[in-house]
Amino acid sequence: MNQLSLNIPTAYEPELSHPAHYINRLVESLAIRRPKIMGRPREYDPRMLLKLVLLAYSYGIISCRKIERFARENLVAMWLTQEQRPTYRTIARFIVSEELEDMIQSSFKEFHSYLKAQGMIDEASFIDGTKILANANKYSFVWKKRTIKYSELNVEKARQLIHEIKQAEVKINVDEEKFDIDQLDTVIALLEQRIEELNQRVSETAKVSPNPAKQERRHAKKYLHALDHCRQKHLEYQTQAQIAGQRNSYSKTDHDATFMRLKEDPMRNGQTKPAYNLQIMTNSQYVLGYGLMQNPTDTRTLIPFLNQLDQNGVLGREIVADAGYGSESNYKYIEDELPNCTALIPYSTMLKENSRKWRSDDRKVMNWEYHEADDYYIDPHGVRFNFKRYAYRNDKYKFRRDFKLYQAEKYDENHQVIPQALTPRGNTKYIMVNPQWEYFKAKARESLSNSNTYSRRKYDVESVFGNLKAYLGFKRFTVRGLKKAKRQIGIALMALNMKKMAGRPSSYSDNFIKKEEPFRISLEIPNGSSISRTYVTVPFSNHC
Repeated sequence: MNQLSLNIPTAYEPELSHPAHYINRLVESLAIRRPKIMGRPREYDPRMLLKLVLLAYSYGIISCRKIERFARENLVAMWLTQEQRPTYRTIARFIVSEELEDMIQSSFKEFHSYLKAQGMIDEASFIDGTKILANANKYSFVWKKRTIKYSELNVEKARQLIHEIKQAEVKINVDEEKFDIDQLDTVIALLEQRIEELNQRVSETAKVSPNPAKQERRHAKKYLHALDHCRQKHLEYQTQAQIAGQRNSYSKTDHDATFMRLKEDPMRNGQTKPAYNLQIMTNSQYVLGYGLMQNPTDTRTLIPFLNQLDQNGVLGREIVADAGYGSESNYKYIEDELPNCTALIPYSTMLKENSRKWRSDDRKVMNWEYHEADDYYIDPHGVRFNFKRYAYRNDKYKFRRDFKLYQAEKYDENHQVIPQALTPRGNTKYIMVNPQWEYFKAKARESLSNSNTYSRRKYDVESVFGNLKAYLGFKRFTVRGLKKAKRQIGIALMALNMKKMAGRPSSYSDNFIKKEEPFRISLEIPNGSSISRTYVTVPFSNHC
């Protein structure tokens, strides 16, 4: 070990099927924008940092300190970074930087273009979601309904204080009937002015005992502190409502995280935890697009996610998802905004409608006899339901649903009351039918019966979530905030793609991995022998 030797560390090269080759080729193919940096030049190339982070995540190493050690001790990482050793602070800043987000988005587009050119993917887009824990305390919840309730109680408390001020004869000019919570600042300013006047009176009548000015000042100070507390609570509730927005809850530790129910529930009590809803689009078990949502339900995440995929140009002609995405609003969006796409999405009751129990249920309108010419229904008891009028409903998300209302015939031919046409309280029965929803359900049944693509959904998209959580061990974010969490999950998903590509047959390797042109260096030794080594060029500059 102490003998004189000539070290040439870059002579090592991993096997061709190693994910490091795919990571190197992918990152080098990116067209990276070079921002103008003022001050000290950048020490490390962002492409080198991206290579290191992708390789570490493919090994399941997420901690920045462990990545720093990984770059020092792992031979493949040393080859990929050409023995550069960034600190954990540099790696941590890079993971949450805006530059990384641009590179990740470009890498997904480049990867999709390559897979499509090689014929490794088809026109099916398999969509599904899972929930990943946020880097937040599980007991740091703020519920929107509770905030609204306490805010209303705070307003009533402020009005009660104004009433007590009038009863205590504290002389301020406030109209109790027209008081509004936003006028607290004005009332507090009047109380402070009144206290200053009382202070002057107390100093002038210092020898008077008992002093009525002191008693009035004591009451004024008490109500001043109480109203100031109401004002602080009002500002706090306003801030909480603004942070929550359209959500029902958020975490005090990470304001972008929403409390959701997760499958990973060790206590088995359905306790909600702060998390993000990860939506991905896959094909051949490759992740081609992803989105990080704050909404816990998959139904409301489909439209913004499809819009994002369509803008990136990675959406296929067949949209495949499970029954959690089957809703009237989603079907309508795909038909109106994406006319070239086919929705292979079952609705929630699709399987139940084929059961014997459902078909024999007399309460289901679909089992009734319908006469299209005269537009009326006949239930199993022989009661006729005639069309009466149109109606509509708006849900809490402002989506309008149009209905047709059918009312039962109350009297028979002999003008006798039909008992089956009345409710237990004696009111006339009626039903509401949504023609648009029935149309979308029939279209979904036809599309799924004529296609075999839906059967691939489980092993195509579900296996990605299994690899992400079980293989990489990515069950919880290490950063806080929606933007930073989205950048971190992008690294993990691209690392999965590289790992999947490395596991493919070697025929794909030859097309994806194009080795850089090597150059050789020969060294002459005085005793007549020579040493020859092969090197691979690395595009790195200390002043990039």
